[in-house]
Amino acid sequence: MSEVTSISITGVGGQGILLASNILSRLALLAGYDVKKSEVHGMSQRGGSVISEIRFGKTVYSPLISEGGADILMSFEKIETARYIKKLKKEGIIIVNTQEIPSSTVLAGLESYPSEIIEQLKEITDKIITVNAVEDAKTLGNIRTVNSIMLGTLSNFLPFDINLWKEAIKSSVPKKTIDINLKAFIKGREYKR
Repeated sequence: MSEVTSISITGVGGQGILLASNILSRLALLAGYDVKKSEVHGMSQRGGSVISEIRFGKTVYSPLISEGGADILMSFEKIETARYIKKLKKEGIIIVNTQEIPSSTVLAGLESYPSEIIEQLKEITDKIITVNAVEDAKTLGNIRTVNSIMLGTLSNFLPFDINLWKEAIKSSVPKKTIDINLKAFIKGREYKR
C-alpha cells in the first residue's frame, strides 16, 4: 500500500456501511494515523446506494477518492461493486459480499439482476475475495453482524493489530452486541485470498 491508504465501502442503505466506516476510521485513529472520511447516503434509508470513503496515512488532505484511487473496494452487495468499480486502482483488492438486493426496477420486472457480476469483476482483477456474510451472520444468530464479518475479512489486508481492531469494534457498537460482533469479526478473518 502507498503512503496514504484509500478504502471505498459500498452497499445499500441498512447494511451497516456507515458503522463499518466509523469502526475503520476509529481504528486508524487509534493506530495514530491522520484519517479523513466522507459518505454519501442520500436515499439510504429507502435501500438506496451508499458509499463511504476512508483515507488514512501520515498526512491526509482530502477524504475523497478519485477514480482509480482506491486500494480496496469493499462492497456489501454485488451490484454496488460494479457501480463503484472505477474507484479501484489497477492492483487494488475487491472484497465483495455475495448478497443480491434487487433494485425497484428488478422487483417491478423491468430489468433482471445481472448474473455474471463476480465473473466480470474477475476480468478486472484477480484480487477478489467473495464473502458469504449474510449466511455467516445467520449462522451466528444475528443478521446485523454482516458489517463485522466484512471488517474481519478486510483486516487480513491492513497492517493493524487484531487487538486494535477489537478495541475499535468494542468502542463503536452497542455494549449488548459486543460479543456477537467480535465473533462475527473473527468469522470474517477466515476469508483470505
